[in-house]
Amino acid sequence: QVQLVESGGGLVQSGGSLRLSCAASGNIFRVNTSGWYRQAPGKTRELVASITSTGRINYIDSVKGRFTISRDDAKNTVYLQMNSLKPEDTAVYYCNLVPGLSWYWGQGTQVTVSS
Repeated sequence: QVQLVESGGGLVQSGGSLRLSCAASGNIFRVNTSGWYRQAPGKTRELVASITSTGRINYIDSVKGRFTISRDDAKNTVYLQMNSLKPEDTAVYYCNLVPGLSWYWGQGTQVTVSS
């Protein structure tokens, strides 16, 4: 069964950058729409960025111009480059297909942005 493993989170100051990685144990990203989600304390999980199999990309308004999603099919990996981070970006970040499949939810990676 394919598993997804997120990494790259951490603690950064406001204005800083992080690059998240999501590695799949199988080739699922190339033929599906994949995305990065986040869940902040007390809030529901939201889809932050997505990329289709043909490379069409979408972002929620709050991260446009700051976050960049990309995919490396040779490595079965999806990335999220996050620049100009803000305290409100603090959350656990997850990757999954879009829509998310229950068996692909992993532990996520914590991103904490201090002011």
